Amino acid sequence: MSSIFEEVYLYDYDDEKLSFYKRYHKPFNIEVIDESDKLLIRSRSKINNDNYNNNNTSLNNTNNNNNNSNNNNNSTTSIQFQTEIYKDTPCSEFSKNGFVITDENGKSIYLMFGKKYIYDNEKANYKETDFCRFTKLVNDFKLGRRESVFTLRTDEASATQYFQFYGYLSQQQNMMQDYIRTSTYQRAILSNLDDFHNKVILDVGAGSGILSFFAVQAGARKVYAVEASSMAKHAEQLVASNKLADRIIVIPGKIEEISLPEQVDVIISEPMGYMLFNERMLETYLHAKKWLKPGGNMFPTRGDLHVAPFSDAQLYTEQLTKANFWFQQNFHGVDLTALRSAALKEYFYQPVVDTFDIRICVAKSNKYSVDFLKAHEKDLHVIDIPLKFHINQTDEIHGLAFWFDVAFFGSQQAVWLSTAPTQPLTHWYQVRCLLDKPLFVQRGYTVSGRVLLVSNSRQSYNVQIELKVDEIPGSHSSNSLDLKNPYFRYTGQPVQQPPGCNQTSPSEDYWQQIDAAQQQHMNGGSLINGVCSQQSNQMNTNGAMAHSLQSQHQQQQQTGMGHSVHIQQQQPSQLADQFAANQNNLNNSSRMFGGSTGMGMVHSNSAFSYGLPSHSNSMPTNQSVQQQQQQQPQQQTPSMMTSMFNSSGITNSGQVAGINNMNFPVNQSLMIGDYAAAVSGQTIPPYKPI
Repeated sequence: MSSIFEEVYLYDYDDEKLSFYKRYHKPFNIEVIDESDKLLIRSRSKINNDNYNNNNTSLNNTNNNNNNSNNNNNSTTSIQFQTEIYKDTPCSEFSKNGFVITDENGKSIYLMFGKKYIYDNEKANYKETDFCRFTKLVNDFKLGRRESVFTLRTDEASATQYFQFYGYLSQQQNMMQDYIRTSTYQRAILSNLDDFHNKVILDVGAGSGILSFFAVQAGARKVYAVEASSMAKHAEQLVASNKLADRIIVIPGKIEEISLPEQVDVIISEPMGYMLFNERMLETYLHAKKWLKPGGNMFPTRGDLHVAPFSDAQLYTEQLTKANFWFQQNFHGVDLTALRSAALKEYFYQPVVDTFDIRICVAKSNKYSVDFLKAHEKDLHVIDIPLKFHINQTDEIHGLAFWFDVAFFGSQQAVWLSTAPTQPLTHWYQVRCLLDKPLFVQRGYTVSGRVLLVSNSRQSYNVQIELKVDEIPGSHSSNSLDLKNPYFRYTGQPVQQPPGCNQTSPSEDYWQQIDAAQQQHMNGGSLINGVCSQQSNQMNTNGAMAHSLQSQHQQQQQTGMGHSVHIQQQQPSQLADQFAANQNNLNNSSRMFGGSTGMGMVHSNSAFSYGLPSHSNSMPTNQSVQQQQQQQPQQQTPSMMTSMFNSSGITNSGQVAGINNMNFPVNQSLMIGDYAAAVSGQTIPPYKPI
C-alpha cells in the first residue's frame, strides 16, 4: 500500500545551532509505502537545485545522489530522498503542520506539509490535510492499526462474512471434494517437480492447506501457508498431525498485511470465483507477487474468461414469469402491479449460476486473458472486454454465457483446469447474464458489444453487458447485473439439449442400442432388466470389460478431462487386468466404509451392469451379499496412503506412491458452493502418467 503527499518541505536539524534549516527551498512530493515491517518514505519529483547545501548529505537514511552535479544554481537535480520508519523509530508531530523523524544514528529530519485541504470532486467535500493523513498513517503503523490494500478496497461487513464463510470446515470440504479442482491442482504440481523440488513456496489463501501438502509431496523445502480466516488453526493441526511442522509454516493473516522471512520461488493459490473474478481474490493473488523472486512462477499462471452469446427462451421466460407475480391486480384485495417493474429489474439483475448444453451458444466464444505473472492488481479494478461474434445459427440471443479456464505453465508440463460446459462439472459451474430484451439474429450476422466489470467494496463486481446487431441499425440490448447476488439455478438434474437437435428418432436409437447390447453379450450371459447375469464364461466378461474400458479410455482422450496430458494406449488384456486390480481396491474400500461404492462391478458368479437403465445403484443378483463375500477370496485391506512427504517427494519412477483416489458418495442435487464429483466414475490420476 502506498500513499502520495504533495508540497512537502524537508528540513535538517543542526546540532550546533539547535535549529532546523531547509535542505531545499522548494517543496516536493513524497510517497509512503507500507512494507509490513516498516514504512518507506521517499521522494517522487524533481526540483530546482538552488540553495542546495552539499555539506548536509551525511544522513545515513537519506540517499542524495548528487555526486555528479555541480553547484550551478540553474541545474535541476532529481531528489533521491529516502528514509524509513520502524516500530521503534522515534518520531512525533512537531509544530502545526510538521513531523520529526530521528534515525538510528540520531540524525533528525523535519517534514513540513504545505498543502492544506484537498477538494474531493467525487464526494463534493474537503479531505483532511496531508499532515493529518501522514500522522494517522504513522500512528496506525506503530500501534498495529493497519490500513492495508485489502481493508481499503473491502467493506468491513463483507470481509467479516467472507472470512467467516471460509472458516467453516464444511465449506473447505465442499471445495476439497470438488474432484476436478483438487485433482487438477495436484497433477499440475506433481507433474512439474523441477518447479517445486527444494524450493520455497507461498500458498495464498491456504484454507485447509491442501495445496501446501501437494507442494511438499513435490519436494518443496519450505511452504508458507497464509490464511486470514479461522481455518488457519485447523491447517496448523493438519500440519502437526502429518509431522510437517518443519516444512509447512502456517501464517495467520492477510497477504496484504503479513511479512515473510524470505522471498519465494513459486506462488500457489486457488483464487478463482464465479466468472473468474468474483470475490476479488485474484487481486490478493497478484499482490502476493511482492514476495516472488525474479524469474519465479505462479500456479495458476494464466486465466481465460470465455464469453459467448446464448439462446435459452426457457430461462428468459422463467425470469419473466417470476416477475408476473407482481402483475396481480387483486392479491387478497391488493393491487401489486406498481411493483412489477421493480421486480422484473431485480430478477434480471441476478446472474444465473448453473450449467447448460454448449449447443445453446450461437457463436464461438470470445476470450479475455489475464497473465498473472505480468498483471497488476489495479488492472482488475475495471475490466473492459470488447466483444465481436460471428453468428453460426439463426436464433434469438437472450444473453451472454461465461466460463473460465486457468493454465498451470510449469517447466515440464502444462496443465489446464476448465469450467467449460463441455467439461466435467465443477463447483464453479457456469454463469449466464440475461439481456433486458432478446435480439434476433441470422446465420452470418455479426454481433458486437462489450462487457464492463467494475469492482465494488463488497468483494465483487457490477456487470454491464451491451450487444448490438451490426446488420440491423438500432438493434441494441443491454443489462446491468450484480455479481454479488447470483441466482443459484443448478438442481443436479441432467442438462437438457436444446430443442430440435435430434436428427434421428430418439426412440429408435434407444431400442437399437438395447438390441446391440443383447447381441454383443449373448454368449456371455443373459440379460435381466438390462443387466447381464454372467454364468461361467469369465473370459468373455473380461473381454467385454476390456472393450468397455478401452472405449471409456478413448472418450477420455478425446475430451481431455481439462488437462493437457497424454495417456498411453493399452491393449484390451492390459485393460482387463487393470480393471481387476481396480476392482480389488474398490471392494476393499467398500468393506472399509461399510457399504457399496455405487459403481458397476464385475464379480465371479455375480451380475454386471453395462450402463443400461436401472432403477437402483445396487447390483441385481440371485445370491445374497453374504454368499458373495464367502465366494470372494480373502484380501488384505491396502494401506490408505503411504508416506508421501519424504525429502525427495516423489519416487524414482516419477509417480506418487500409494495415492488413494477413492471419492466419497456425492449428492448431485447440492446447490452451488457444494462439491462436484468425478463424472461417470472416471478418475484423473494426480500424477504424470508413464
